[in-house]
Amino acid sequence: MSSPIERVETVAPADEEKGLGKPNRQPTSDGSVTSEAVEIAAAVDDDNQNEQPPGLPFSKGRCISLVLTVTGAAFLNTVSAQASVIILPTIGRDLGIPEARVQWVISGYSLAFGCFLLPWGRIADIFGRRKIFILGSAWVAITTAINPFLTNEIAFDLFRGLQGLGAAANVPTAIGIIATTFPPGKARNYSISCYAAGAPLGAVFGNLIAGFISSYTSWKWVFGVIAIMAAAITVAGIAIIPVPKHVLREEGATVKKSVDWIGAFLITAGLLALLFALTEGNVVGWSTPWVPALIVVSVILVTLFVFWQRHLEKTGKRAPIMKVSIFKSMRFSAAMMTMALFFSSFNGFLVYATYFYQNYQGLSTLQTTLRFIPTGVVGLITAAIVSQLLSVIPAYMMLAFGNLCISISCLLFAVPIRPETTYWANGFPAMVLSVFGADIAWPCLILFTTLALPQSDQALGAALVNAMGQVGRAISLAIATAIQTGVMAQERGVHVEEAGNMVPWEHASLMGLRAAEWFNFALAIVAIGVVLFAFRGSGVIGKANQRRK
Repeated sequence: MSSPIERVETVAPADEEKGLGKPNRQPTSDGSVTSEAVEIAAAVDDDNQNEQPPGLPFSKGRCISLVLTVTGAAFLNTVSAQASVIILPTIGRDLGIPEARVQWVISGYSLAFGCFLLPWGRIADIFGRRKIFILGSAWVAITTAINPFLTNEIAFDLFRGLQGLGAAANVPTAIGIIATTFPPGKARNYSISCYAAGAPLGAVFGNLIAGFISSYTSWKWVFGVIAIMAAAITVAGIAIIPVPKHVLREEGATVKKSVDWIGAFLITAGLLALLFALTEGNVVGWSTPWVPALIVVSVILVTLFVFWQRHLEKTGKRAPIMKVSIFKSMRFSAAMMTMALFFSSFNGFLVYATYFYQNYQGLSTLQTTLRFIPTGVVGLITAAIVSQLLSVIPAYMMLAFGNLCISISCLLFAVPIRPETTYWANGFPAMVLSVFGADIAWPCLILFTTLALPQSDQALGAALVNAMGQVGRAISLAIATAIQTGVMAQERGVHVEEAGNMVPWEHASLMGLRAAEWFNFALAIVAIGVVLFAFRGSGVIGKANQRRK
């Protein structure tokens, strides 16, 4: 029985002539596992095979432990990012970092994470996902432990970037491990839903950890706690993630252990230039000559990357970082576009909701943190529900509903509700709906990607999804900030360059925040339109007998 999921063709014609174009064998209609999934499963718990539950590659306890371990990558990534936001002013004061540059404590991490996702995804697919996951987690633990002992601004920011480098290695690899360990069906649905819940939980715990630790002891212990968690994930990865005994094959051919370093340089440099320009544009001003120049350079580098990848794919001389042919599928391209729009809207909502409580209402860090707790609780509940719905409800319905929930969250902060209104009237439902929508859309997009790509490209696929989210976030946040600043300047009757910062309970500040949330609302609506146009008729993607056409 074939599935409505559209297969993404990833084999060049030349490869088909050599016999390399045979499709991967997929799970049979009765849910049994074949081909690469069997190869991976055979490497684990060989002496316990008779005790394995039906449909699982190894014992139930080890499956759960593995999922929790790789989910730790998503959890740790958001903990590290969010915790730094809370203690940012304290770090700036203690290290003597000017306010204009203190944002680099966060930006250094985000830039490294977003720029190195694709190279690390390909490296993991070639040299082993388990190995890269463990090394990435260990790298995060070491660099995070060193960070609080650095008193120099440049060194501190550099090590924040190194932490992002480690996160770029273990986050996409975690999804690759799930996709190659569990066959399509309930086990994979549960695993991906659990992984999706790791991010919102990490954001909540990042706030709580930073808020409580900085209130009762030194902010340096925030990094200490994160380093301990990263070390624990590293140890768990060594003990629990199976060691593959078989070489993964790409469409019948053994994958060459070589990395396209030219392509890696082009895409990394291109994304770095783009994200750096977008990050600094609202700080130094978009009229600053080097900002548009850097954006032009980034576009050139990314274009060269695309042509270079196309050349490698056609000639077959070396495995490219990313097969350009995967974007020939309208649904795959739409999935990546949806990811960029969805993540931009969701992230933008969280950013401007934080500004509303901290910068406009003047609430403390801890008071703001408490208002975000519902996102973590709802995230756990949603993960359990979505894992069941993935095998029942068509993908386009879930994606559309998820983005609809996020759009309503933005709308609740955009419409002219009195700012003195109780949190329970609009803030609480907005928080609940935002993470409910995110934890519906995110697993759908990940599951679609794992089905659309062959086993040999699973970590790369996860990296591509995350990279689209990071690029979309950077672009949308830059636009939203420009809109917010422009509205504030108009309300204050000054030029944009003189708009200044937000002022508690000021009308102009409130109008700026609402304008930014209207933009986030529009992004979610556009995402719904893309889903309804491209995914309608896509069918259910979480069935055990799922096949790619």
